[in-house]
Amino acid sequence: MSKEKWTVENIPSQKGKVVIVTGSSSGIGLEAARVLANKKSEVIIAVRSEGKGEKATKIIIDQNSEANVKLMLLDLADLRSVELFANKFKNKYSKLDILINNAGVMMPPYGKTKDGFELQIGTNHLGHFALTGQLLDLLKNTPNSRIVNISSKAHTRGNINFNDINWENRKYNAMRAYGDSKIANLYFTYELKDCLIKTGNNPTVTAAHPGWTATELQRHSGIFSFLNNFLAMSIEQGALPTLRAATELDVKSGDYFGPDKFQEWRGYPIKVESNLLSHDKEIAKNLWSGSEDMTGIKFLS
Repeated sequence: MSKEKWTVENIPSQKGKVVIVTGSSSGIGLEAARVLANKKSEVIIAVRSEGKGEKATKIIIDQNSEANVKLMLLDLADLRSVELFANKFKNKYSKLDILINNAGVMMPPYGKTKDGFELQIGTNHLGHFALTGQLLDLLKNTPNSRIVNISSKAHTRGNINFNDINWENRKYNAMRAYGDSKIANLYFTYELKDCLIKTGNNPTVTAAHPGWTATELQRHSGIFSFLNNFLAMSIEQGALPTLRAATELDVKSGDYFGPDKFQEWRGYPIKVESNLLSHDKEIAKNLWSGSEDMTGIKFLS
């Protein structure tokens, strides 16, 4: 894997590929969708808000009239919506080349998903767990397919309490809950990699984090919004780790991408390492089992 400053110019043509990007109405999700559409893939904008999704689709088509983008509604905080999306997609498409699990919420006030899960673990992890599980057969039947899970530097703040995963018995700490959801993205990546190796090792499962990027995600945190003015990269730059994880030809399952400078806050995308706790296989297996129980989705039964 080369060490040059990797940019969108390094992405080969994605012609013929079908791509889903969750949470792609703004931020790095929209930028990833825009770039992949420009590289000639068919991109599904998978978002909760029809109005925001239509605006995102228009942004992409306005700057490239030949872009092939479709809008499909998906609310990751509602397992019924996830199921409806997956079924609708499978009825329309016979392949799925790239699934980018990008959507997320960051440090909102305490709330729960439609199914009663704490909002951040429910949206950022369980919703994507359920979505991936219901699309896995399609991914496995598409040669060289890929799953990209978007984590965060905040995974280092994660330490999941399985006795109170929904924060019902503790004082809510939004930052810690966010960290829990982001380390969960990595447990999911590494455990899915191990499971797929036993069954043929397709699709490739990767992860990425955007460093410090100025997006709407930080709207619930005054200090993060303020520091954006001084520390944050552009959205175009922040989307590069996601795009490299999705398109780099010699990527291996379990690879994790982030920026190369300033403790991975800024820079160009390279392969990076997540923290030691994120590689704990016992925790990963416990989370996997619990996620199957909570979502009702069995991956490899």
